[in-house]
Amino acid sequence: MKFIKLITFVLLAFSATILSAQQVSIPSNIKAITTQSASMNKDVNVFVVLPEDYDKNKETRYPVIYLLHGFGGNHTTWAVKTKPNLDRLATKHQVIFVCPDGSTSWYWDAPNNPAFKYETFVSKELIEFIDKNYRTIATKQSRAITGFSMGGHGSLWLAFRHTDVFGSCGSMSGAVDIRIFPFGWKIPELLGDYANNEDTWDKHMVINQLHKLNPQNMPSIIIDCGTKDFLYNVNQALHKKMLYMRIPHEYITRPGGHTHAYWNNAVDSHIAFFLKRFAQK
Repeated sequence: MKFIKLITFVLLAFSATILSAQQVSIPSNIKAITTQSASMNKDVNVFVVLPEDYDKNKETRYPVIYLLHGFGGNHTTWAVKTKPNLDRLATKHQVIFVCPDGSTSWYWDAPNNPAFKYETFVSKELIEFIDKNYRTIATKQSRAITGFSMGGHGSLWLAFRHTDVFGSCGSMSGAVDIRIFPFGWKIPELLGDYANNEDTWDKHMVINQLHKLNPQNMPSIIIDCGTKDFLYNVNQALHKKMLYMRIPHEYITRPGGHTHAYWNNAVDSHIAFFLKRFAQK
C-alpha cells in the first residue's frame, strides 16, 4: 500500500497543470498561433513570445530559445504558469521564446504510435516555420532549447540527436532515464510495454544518447536538478557518465523539488547560459 501511495504521489507531482490560453489574459507580445505539421497531418498550438519592440525594429533579427513543457502541460504552461514574466524577459534580453504544445509525446517520433512524430515536428517543421515567419537569426549558434521534466528529456533528446540544429541546450529536472517507471506517463503507448520492448526503451533514453555527441559540433549543455527531486538520482547518473566520457557541460544542483517554483528559478540560469553563447557566435 505504501508503494502504491508513493507512485501515486510521484505521478501527481510529475504532471504539469493543463492551462487554457482562453482562460487567461496574455500580453500582446505573446502570439498564440497554430502551425501545420505535415508529418503528423495536424495543426499544433504554439506560443511565440516576442520582444515588445519587435514590430518597431524592422531590421533587427533575434536569437531563439525553445521552451518545452512537462507531461500534462501544453503550449501555455511556460508563459502562464512556470514563468509568468516571460514576455518581459523577451524584451529585456532581446530574444524570441517559442513554446510548442508537445502533448504527451516525450518529444519522440514514437515507434509504437505513428501519430506522434514530435521529434520531427520540433527539430524540423517548427524550426522552419519560425525562421520563415519571424525575424530570427537562423543559425544553430543563435538557437537554444530547454525544458522541464518531460521537456527536459525532450530538449536533450532533440539537441543530442540534431547537433546541426541546436547550438545550446538545457534540462531542468529532466526525465533523462525513465526506465525506473515502466508503467507511467503513457510511455508504453509510445514505446510498447517495457517487458517486451526493453531494447526500444534503452534506445529512447537520453542517458543512452551521449555517443552521438561529437566534440567538433556538440551543443553547449546545461543540466539542472533539485536535490529533493525524485529524478535527482538519474540526473546525477547522467552527470557522472558525461564526466566519464569527458563531455563538457554545466551541472547545477540546488535545494528544491519537482515544482514550477523550482523551474521558475532555474530557467534564469539557463537563459543567462544561452545568452552568453549567443554573444560568442
